[in-house]
Amino acid sequence: MSDLKKIIIDGIELEVPGAMTLIQACEEAGIEVPRFCYHERLSIAGNCRMCLVEVVGGPPKPAASCAMQVKDLRPGPEGQAPVVKTTSPMVKKAREGVMEFMLINHPLDCPICDQGGECDLQDQAMAYGVDFSRFREPKRAVDDLDLGPLVETHMTRCISCTRCVRFTTEVAGITQMGQTGRGEDAEITSYLNETLDSNLQGNIVDLCPVGALVSKPYSFTARPWELTKTETIDVMDALGSNIRVDTKGRKVMRILPRNHDGVNEEWISDKSRYVWDGLSRQRLDTPYIRENGKLRKASWGEALSAAAAAMKGKKVAGLIGDLVNVESAFSLKQLIEGLGGNVECRTDKSRLPADNRSAYVGTASIEDLDDADMIQIIGSNPRIEAPVLNARIRKAWLRGATVGLVGEAADLTYDYAHVGTDRAALAELSSKTIGEAKDLKTVVIIGQGALNEADGLAVLGHAMQLAENSNSKFMVLHTAAGRVGALDVNAVTEGGVEAATNGAEVIYNLGADEVEIGEGPFVIYQGSHGDRGAMRADVILPSAAYTEENGLFVNTEGRPQLAMRAAFAPGDAKENWAVQRALSAELGNALPWDSLAQLRQALVAAVPHLAQIDEVPSNEWTPLPAEKMGNATFRPAFRDFYLTNPIARASALMAELSANAKARAESNKVAAE
Repeated sequence: MSDLKKIIIDGIELEVPGAMTLIQACEEAGIEVPRFCYHERLSIAGNCRMCLVEVVGGPPKPAASCAMQVKDLRPGPEGQAPVVKTTSPMVKKAREGVMEFMLINHPLDCPICDQGGECDLQDQAMAYGVDFSRFREPKRAVDDLDLGPLVETHMTRCISCTRCVRFTTEVAGITQMGQTGRGEDAEITSYLNETLDSNLQGNIVDLCPVGALVSKPYSFTARPWELTKTETIDVMDALGSNIRVDTKGRKVMRILPRNHDGVNEEWISDKSRYVWDGLSRQRLDTPYIRENGKLRKASWGEALSAAAAAMKGKKVAGLIGDLVNVESAFSLKQLIEGLGGNVECRTDKSRLPADNRSAYVGTASIEDLDDADMIQIIGSNPRIEAPVLNARIRKAWLRGATVGLVGEAADLTYDYAHVGTDRAALAELSSKTIGEAKDLKTVVIIGQGALNEADGLAVLGHAMQLAENSNSKFMVLHTAAGRVGALDVNAVTEGGVEAATNGAEVIYNLGADEVEIGEGPFVIYQGSHGDRGAMRADVILPSAAYTEENGLFVNTEGRPQLAMRAAFAPGDAKENWAVQRALSAELGNALPWDSLAQLRQALVAAVPHLAQIDEVPSNEWTPLPAEKMGNATFRPAFRDFYLTNPIARASALMAELSANAKARAESNKVAAE
């Protein structure tokens, strides 16, 4: 590359792009520069001055490395590479001076601050702080803010790094936070004391380098060194966000994001972060059998015998829920089909063709959104269906991409061209080329709300025709974490749920709580929470939640990822695959594996691309015919972001957030009228 420039940092010579800032160049050289306000995913503020470095031959004062680019440095008198020092006496004195200013008004809260042990200011004060203060005036104090039930504030600790303001404005796309006043009177506040209206607000807790913003539900329940940390995958939406689950004993204490540039960058939605209280409520921890219309507790032996007796010689159907990992879906498929029955994973009646991966996954990766020039959304509200993906679309929009929407108008946090709300608008659009020219990078995204009507296949065909005409990448935005994996193992029946359950005498319900089962069939429910599925069940087999077993999940772009066990299931609940293996033995038709490793070997033999962990397999483009569609308007897959699955419905915090969102929507309607 011609724009590479040589630079010498602490004696290390390296070549970096001229547009790089000095703080990034230092990271390339493996040198850590302290910072409070700088964050690589936010705009540069340059206001904490902690990242000062010395530029040799430059002005006789330290320079803020986050705000100076490599191309701005002057070469030496004979054209030598510019020299930067990060450990010189000038730098040390400057950073110590900055730290002294930081601590002038900072309260001595460390022993009782919930950020203790994970505080950037604490860490930097160890390196650059002094053990006395020259400041004798009273410390200033600031009133705390009420930002809602998720983020607790202690604004006297705030060092005005403005990370929270920049995140909410740039990434989350809301404008409630800002800074008022100057000098000693400067403070971060919210507009007219509003609470935050975003599905991503919990990320400001991670961004805050001091204890000014902390997690309200987690506050004062554990210290970081007491927690066992497990790297796993989120299942609250189909994005497959990388998360870390922190447990204390058997209890999940908090959930934090992990960095993955290809999926969630380093953000997660509030549902992913705060749903953990639902993991310990309304849990199924012992088997149940319904007798005389009432459920009674039973042993595993009794429950498995009752289930096997009900299934033998009967017409059986299997339903696969939204949070089921691939191994369990594959295992149930083998079990039910071995009895001559049918399985179905498309419980929301979405018309996805299981034999065409380009039609139920698409050809686009999530990263393709970053450099897209045009993004066309069909029948989806990504702000509630996949908030982190929506932030990615917003990032593309900020960069200059144009966004179009066919479907219900909503505040998506960015401007878009609203093409229409119904099938006619899509039919008109699919006969054209979106974008000015075919060489523009375009992505077509279709949501589940567009596919779960009777004409879903025709809608999918028109969306694929639009992608074909525009030489576009194509993405199907799923809402169920387990759906793509279940489709990959072909856990479907021609004709959908109606065909699978038609005439079934026994329905084996594997965590499908979003489907209503009418009177008649005997229902065996296997799941983790006492939700809708358990209410209708005749036999309940308690199983593990997503944090309590190892499993494979395939995200909305078709990337297989491993979820790891962080805790153990409560009471007598067992891992999902183990329950099915035990039941198959009871039926006299034992499944051919005795461990998860053997099950995975059989799974990969049947579906080889599932072995490509954390890779996005390329799908051969096979467009569907654009047949005649109905007249319905497009609706989003769901309207309540917070109560979409049994774990979320068991969470008291999610119920509060849902009620707050409803109240806000009602007050907005009144205000508009």
